[in-house]
Amino acid sequence: MHMDLSIIVPLYNEEDSVTPLYEAIVKSVDRMDCRYEMLFVDDGSKDNTVAVASKLAEQDKRLRIIKFRRNYGQTPAMAAGIDNAKGDILVTMDGDLQNDPDDIPQLVQKIQDGYDIAVGWRHKRQDKLISRKIPSKIANWLIGKITGIPIKDNGCSLKAYRADVIKNIPLYSEMHRFIPAMTSLAGTKIAEIKVKHHARAFGESKYGLTRIYKVLVDLLTIKTILSFFSRPLMFFAIGASISALIGIIALIAGITQNAHSPNIVFYGVGILYISLSAVLLLWGILGELIYRTGDLKLEHFAKIKQNIKSMP
Repeated sequence: MHMDLSIIVPLYNEEDSVTPLYEAIVKSVDRMDCRYEMLFVDDGSKDNTVAVASKLAEQDKRLRIIKFRRNYGQTPAMAAGIDNAKGDILVTMDGDLQNDPDDIPQLVQKIQDGYDIAVGWRHKRQDKLISRKIPSKIANWLIGKITGIPIKDNGCSLKAYRADVIKNIPLYSEMHRFIPAMTSLAGTKIAEIKVKHHARAFGESKYGLTRIYKVLVDLLTIKTILSFFSRPLMFFAIGASISALIGIIALIAGITQNAHSPNIVFYGVGILYISLSAVLLLWGILGELIYRTGDLKLEHFAKIKQNIKSMP
């Protein structure tokens, strides 16, 4: 059955939060007068989260449960929900009751107004200052500077997406917080909305300072994608230049070290790195051809679509 809206909630050891969360979502979304579904994605919980959620699903067919065999992390759980969602608009949120379902209607309204992504901003965040707020402010500033997409609260899980946009974005590691930056390659329209944030009522936080290194690695990946997506030849040319320089230095060292008895090791290293530079350059040319060919195909199909629309 086709849905207007899908609400996706990753869960990990949230047995006490599941029922009040379900009730809060139903209460808020029922007022919207739309067809909707809820997808609770259990990320390998070790408590009774699945049992509690399954009982709710038996009573309400709008609720579906997706269960992981072990804990994979928040991003894979979100990706599973997104892949299985049937709605035109997808909303993601945390399962710990810190996000407020009452904010869902205003996020959805932004998508209906023509935006591709609506991002929640926890302007009065109810979290610990040292372990959560300060690292988050630094991370958001850093992400904005590096990606060029100044989102105030990248870590807020409460977001709404146009389904045809988010389903084409690959998600892994901690990439869910970089979705606005990744979708900027397609020229998406992004709106930010102030949303409510509550202190955790049950259980313990699953996040901490140990997650910082993952975010930094993912940030480096995103920066590479954003910088070289449309210029693959430049990306490989930089690597080829560095490799060629090392190779030339090694050859010169081999020649000058002992003119009468050249060092074979230096020669071998020099030839190896110069060969590597040639391979990298060829890869860059191939990447450029693939990218340009894709652009030409998109332009071709766009012209065909335009001609079809203009036909009587």
